[in-house]
Amino acid sequence: MKSTIYNSLTDQKKLGKKAFAVLIDPDKVNRKILDELIRLSVDAKVDHFLVGGSLVISSNLDDCVQYIKQHCTIPITLFPGSPSQVSRYADALLYLSVISGRNPELLIGQHVISAPLVKQSGLEIMSTGYIVVDGGAPTTVSYISNTYPVPSDKPEIAMCTAMAGEMLGMKLIYMDAGSGAKRPIPENMIKLVADHIEVPLIVGGGIVTPEKAYLNCKAGADMIVVGNAIEKETSLILEMGAAVHSAPVRTV
Repeated sequence: MKSTIYNSLTDQKKLGKKAFAVLIDPDKVNRKILDELIRLSVDAKVDHFLVGGSLVISSNLDDCVQYIKQHCTIPITLFPGSPSQVSRYADALLYLSVISGRNPELLIGQHVISAPLVKQSGLEIMSTGYIVVDGGAPTTVSYISNTYPVPSDKPEIAMCTAMAGEMLGMKLIYMDAGSGAKRPIPENMIKLVADHIEVPLIVGGGIVTPEKAYLNCKAGADMIVVGNAIEKETSLILEMGAAVHSAPVRTV
């Protein structure tokens, strides 16, 4: 399988550069909203679009991906909440295994069902260890996954979980406080995880200010994902992008 996007992530990590990703939920956008998101994202030099959500109850996924493709060159990676959320028009797919939980369906069960479809899609597949962290409020991802999030004051649990995911062969680790989280993932947890893994670390959920995005990068996040905050105020894309791309090279 091709590995263009993954190689770009690992190359950026080696150089100490940080990536900024905008999360787009197909259920929450129309063409007018997409036009503004695309324009601002191009201006902010957004590195990636993540497209998907925990539900995606509409049939807009293909249309959303194709529309973005027609209007910019920012790569699109699917962030699926279920095996049905696959679009061959995207560039890559995060093949998520919820390693922070004990729900066998989201550890391997749904992957068995989706494997033929995913294989046939022609997408770049990036195996991703997905760690849900307590963001201070019930979130869609915790409800849908039927798993308990890692307590935000237990960074060592997140560290050990991330280490296990990496040793099991996961190409990426994604720590997420979930959409609508009241509090983002603490920097000390991000730092501890980053200190103990070599694969790229993605962090999202509850990041509502450029300052927090900057501090997460400084702590060790290789990619920052912002969705809910931008849905409420699209102009934040420019400030978030500037904050992420100005983050210093991290030293352990």
